[in-house]
This record gives sequence, C-alpha cells and structure tokens, in this order.
Amino acid sequence: MEDNKQLKPFIIGLAISIFFIFTFFIGALADRIFVIRPLDFIFKREQFLTAERQLKEYPQTSLGEMMQQGGYSIADVAEKASESVITVSIKKQQQVIEPGSIFDPFGFFGIQQQEIRLEEVQRDIGSGFVVEGGLIVTNKHVVADVSAEYLIIDKDDQELEVTEIYRDPSLDMAILQVKDFRAPALALGDSDQVRVGEPVIAIGTALGQFRHTVTTGVISGIGRSITAAGGGQFESLQNMLQTDAAINPGNSGGPLINNRGEVIGVNVATTAADNISFAIPINVVKAAITNFNETGQFDRPMLGVRYTMISEQAALVNEIPRGAYLLEVVPGSSADQAGLKAGDIIVEFDGNKLSEEQELAQLINQKRVGASVRLRIYKDNSFQTINITLRSQK
Repeated sequence: MEDNKQLKPFIIGLAISIFFIFTFFIGALADRIFVIRPLDFIFKREQFLTAERQLKEYPQTSLGEMMQQGGYSIADVAEKASESVITVSIKKQQQVIEPGSIFDPFGFFGIQQQEIRLEEVQRDIGSGFVVEGGLIVTNKHVVADVSAEYLIIDKDDQELEVTEIYRDPSLDMAILQVKDFRAPALALGDSDQVRVGEPVIAIGTALGQFRHTVTTGVISGIGRSITAAGGGQFESLQNMLQTDAAINPGNSGGPLINNRGEVIGVNVATTAADNISFAIPINVVKAAITNFNETGQFDRPMLGVRYTMISEQAALVNEIPRGAYLLEVVPGSSADQAGLKAGDIIVEFDGNKLSEEQELAQLINQKRVGASVRLRIYKDNSFQTINITLRSQK
C-alpha cells in the first residue's frame, strides 16, 4: 500500500514531463513547417513584432554586403545605392509677368499694360537619402522655404508629398517624413575613422536637373571650417569633410559613401574652385537622428558664446594657451550665468583639449540639453575650472 502511495506522484510527474516534451516538439514542428506560433495568440509580444515589422518595412540596403564580398563595380554600387537616394522637389505659387492688353487700342500713345498672374511651379532643388526608420535626411537649406510644398521623387520617378519637415536649428540638416514611402535604408558609417585619401562615391541630383548623378573621388581633407550660403542665409559649418568628388548645386543632401557601402557624410556645399566640395560628417548626423527619434524634435544644447580658435602659432607668439577665444557671451546664456566674459579662453571642454582639429561647437553638439560639463578656462592670466549646465537653444 505504501509503495502505491510513492508510485502515484512519480506517475503524475512523469505524465506532466511527457506532456511538456510533446508540446515542445509539436510547437517547434508547427513553427518550422506550418509557421504557426500558438503562444503569439496567448502572449502579446508587440515590442518584438514591431521591431520585426520595422525591419521588413525599412530594411537596410544590401549595398554593404555586396561591397564586402568584393568584385563590384562603381555601376553596381550606384545601382544599389540609388534605391535609397531621392530627389527633393519644390512646388509653390510664383508670380509671372507678361504683356497684357493695350490701354490705347489704336496705338496712339504706345502704352501697354502688364498682366501679373500666379502660376504653380515645380522644380528639382536637392537630394536626400533614407535612413533607419524610413526617415529621409537632407540639408536644411534645401527645404528652407517654409511657405512652399515639397515632394520627393524616388528612383522610379514616383512622386510623393512630404508630410512633415523637421529642421535642425544649428546644423544644415533636415529630416523629412513621407507617408506610405518604403525604401531600404543606407547603412551609416563612422566618420571619426575617415582618412584622407579614402575613396568615396557621391550620388544626387546634379544642378537640379540630372537625377541620380554619380561622381567619385577621395577624401581630400578633414576637419574643415566653411561658411555656406543657402536659402538666402549664410551659415558657419565646422569640422566638415572635404572631397574632390564633384558635388554640384542639387547634390546637396545626398550621401557620400565609402568603400564599405556606408554613408560617411551628407553632401552640403561646393566652392568656386574646382574639385573642392564638403560634406557634414555622418557622426554628427547620427547624434541628431538619435535625439530626434527620442524626442520627436531637434533640441540642441547651447553654451552661449561666439568665439574664434587660437592656432598653435598664435598661442606661441602671444604666450597664451590654445583654445576658443571668446568674442562675445550671449546675455542670460549658460556661459553668462557661469561668469564667462569676452576675452576668456576655453582651453578644455569636459576633459577634451580644444584645437583647430577639435573645436568647441563640435564637442557641444555631442552633448544633450541639460548635460553638466566641466570647462577649463584661461581668465585674468590664470587657469580656472568651472562646471556649467548646457541649456536648450529654444
């Protein structure tokens, strides 16, 4: 009798084990052969399904994989990358003046009336490319006219209306959202690892006329500072990549791609000189996209100073340290509240020594609004260390 009592729990446990083992194998069989997942109907795994759906809707282009395998041509790269490159087109009402009716029907006085009418005009003005999440990156100066409508045109010449435009207040960059637009995202590289002489490919709508124009070249310089004109405004851009790949008006906003199939820069400007063009480093863009994905807007930190960098030679001649020489401190800004004055020199920003290669604006853009940073400054012929909180530009 005692043996039967001990045997009964064993039989029950064995039966339960057999049941679970059987269920496991049936579930695996259903998943592999019939693609049936019973647990998905019991437990809602929305976060996993959303991520999987996101990958299907906005997959990354196989460009990088193709280039890693080798044996590719520039034509292969251009064809694959062009799936993710778009043309930005502007549509707006424009006044058209043309000769109209004559005041004097007999021509005695020769006075004519000019007729002014509104006409809707559409033209290609720039380029852009798709990044993860289906967002489109372009330059802010390409979509600077807030009163106009904008369209994107894909590789197959399909036109879609831009539904939302988010403009970065401190960087020549904008993000476009387009309803029901699906295209593979280009992989983003690491612009901090870019070397002079590295081969690159630029794709865009050259001169606003020739869509998906492909040019090649090399990185011919890094850390360049330029003043770019666009949308009737001038903007100072720091730490730009320089390339000899031809970038014409209309190429602005297009990708600069390395030999691994990764975007390392956003084409932004060209010069009057031949073979000198510039691109925004992609690491700056990645930080902006991350911030945008988290907040739904561009919210940049501001120190509140206008400065010029002191070169090594100027520092030696004047017997002062290298750094950012403050020309102006914005009243009420973080810098003003911390006691910074025009004439002070910021030598280090949060442990990073400032130089012409590593400027103040570049380091500030890597921080978030509300971040506390440590500054080492040269003030009144002595070094001081202060802590300061970066505030929003808005």
